[in-house]
Amino acid sequence: MNTSPPFRPLKFGVTQARLRDGAPGTRYLRAAPDLLPYPERLTDRLRHWAETAPDRTWMARRQRIVGADGQAALGDWQPIRYADAWATARRIAQGLLDRGLSAERPVLILSENSLEHALLALGCLVAGVPYVPTSPAYSLLSTDFDKLRHVLRSTTPGLLFASDAARYGKALRAVAEADMEIVLAEGDLEGALDGRRSTRFADLAATPATPAVDAAMAATGPQTIAKFLFTSGSTKLPKPVINTHGMWCANQQQMAQSMPVLAEQPLVLVDWLPWNHTFGGNHNFGMVLMHGGTLYLDDGKPTPALMHETLRNLREIAPTVYFNVPTGFEAIAHAMQTDALLRQTLLSRVQMFFYAGAALAQPVWDSLFESEAREIGQRIVMATGLGMTESGPFAIFITHPHVQSGDLGLPAPGLELKLVQQGDKTEVRYKGPNISPGYWRAPADSAEAFDEEGFFKSGDAVKWIDESNPHLGLKFDGRIAEDFKLATGTFVSVGPLRAQLIAAGAPCIQDAVLTGINRKEVGAMVFPTPKVRALSGLPDSAPMSAVLESAPVQAHFQTMLNQLAQRATGSASRIARLCLLAEPPSIDRGEITDKGSINQRAVLAQRADTVLALHEDRLPHILKPQP
Repeated sequence: MNTSPPFRPLKFGVTQARLRDGAPGTRYLRAAPDLLPYPERLTDRLRHWAETAPDRTWMARRQRIVGADGQAALGDWQPIRYADAWATARRIAQGLLDRGLSAERPVLILSENSLEHALLALGCLVAGVPYVPTSPAYSLLSTDFDKLRHVLRSTTPGLLFASDAARYGKALRAVAEADMEIVLAEGDLEGALDGRRSTRFADLAATPATPAVDAAMAATGPQTIAKFLFTSGSTKLPKPVINTHGMWCANQQQMAQSMPVLAEQPLVLVDWLPWNHTFGGNHNFGMVLMHGGTLYLDDGKPTPALMHETLRNLREIAPTVYFNVPTGFEAIAHAMQTDALLRQTLLSRVQMFFYAGAALAQPVWDSLFESEAREIGQRIVMATGLGMTESGPFAIFITHPHVQSGDLGLPAPGLELKLVQQGDKTEVRYKGPNISPGYWRAPADSAEAFDEEGFFKSGDAVKWIDESNPHLGLKFDGRIAEDFKLATGTFVSVGPLRAQLIAAGAPCIQDAVLTGINRKEVGAMVFPTPKVRALSGLPDSAPMSAVLESAPVQAHFQTMLNQLAQRATGSASRIARLCLLAEPPSIDRGEITDKGSINQRAVLAQRADTVLALHEDRLPHILKPQP
């Protein structure tokens, strides 16, 4: 008898599918419900909420307070009403029109999530001028600025915005042309930029609006480019994905039909996910505009240095739905075990959790469910799905509350999936109103991305949750490009095996890269989390290499490897050798994105010597399964 607490009620908008056969090795899958009408542009929703709920808070961020010692702290929430957001967006739009900006000369944004960043984005949408939210890591963590230069070459911006002159000054001096206008939210306009032309954001936002703004917005439509979002660059340099108003609005309607919870009560988000990524910048930012919700900007992040701020915010603001990546949920699950106020606030009205970006380890699910049962006598549905920058991103979503790791579900209404057999894998391809028309100024890349029927080739592999019941939908089966053959000709399915390794090593494994292409056995290179320091018993000052070489850490991973080997069914599912990496993945070398997603190919290429030494037994601490 199942004695687990019930789930907090959650309606699923898509539970039935239509499946048809095509050519041999090809099938097509659609949601049973059709896509309902949707706005032509997201600014229509902004204007609607400004007129119908002018005093509702659209967005809020904690004020930054600089003390006498020069140290910054975060104070009370600074809110922006919908009426004020609309009025400010119109003034910014006028300033952009005055400068003659366009798709050929868009606005490049160098900033973390901020109120100024958000208002500038709205101004661009109203004016019909695309904007390019760019990874802050390209400016703040990079040492050569190569990816930032690539962004400028690809989009040729007519205006640069930076949130802070001091923090972004070095990058701006390195990449900005002498005559390019720079808009700054904070900082010294002259000293940090070597005399380059600059404008204060407050001055841009004070431009008096004229009827030209209304005319410009009226001229926008579904085909108007809203923004360029760069891919993570997993195989090549990042590519600028065209995001149109119609694509964005269609995707928001698909989300609304797949997740009816978004409209059941006033939407409240507490969110840190970066707007240069489609998850935070399209999915969540657009969701708030679509539904007239309130977004509390979280200056935290799932890192040891910043997670405390996320927990502080979640003790104070109760979201109605909550989105994060697996490392964020892991930290929240751990904190909820002992933090009564966090449990009470976070679980008071949240109707759904949602994760994406990587696999969520089973111990994290178990810990969350335990805290939820203890606090409210119910479990919160942990939702997930599949999408990508080119799909807006929302594409596939779960169909029931009993989700297991790897489950994806069914396509959103209006989106057709093409399931194409590729050897022993099945690739999923997309066609629908939420799919990008391609990459900006890259006709060859755009043509290569679509097949002969106009379906976007995702490169993701899927399989049925239950082959006898297609209405349950699909589950993830790895990335086709990551899979490889051993010397025996046996295929290694990287995605599922990597997920097993990370889950088995939780919470001490940040990520892992599998090796063994054209070799006799599978190997693994593991990036550990800081939690291995506690295992080692060494002082905090000890170098990571010493921590990883310590007997307790080696014993911990040896036990894990032995357990994995016992469950293996053959050479393709058995990790035969493993090494721990003291050097974290590098964003400059393309090994990781600023959101934390690992680039398997880049790691293998950049650490080819380590891969060779691992398989030739030339590393000092190689772990192998023991009987």
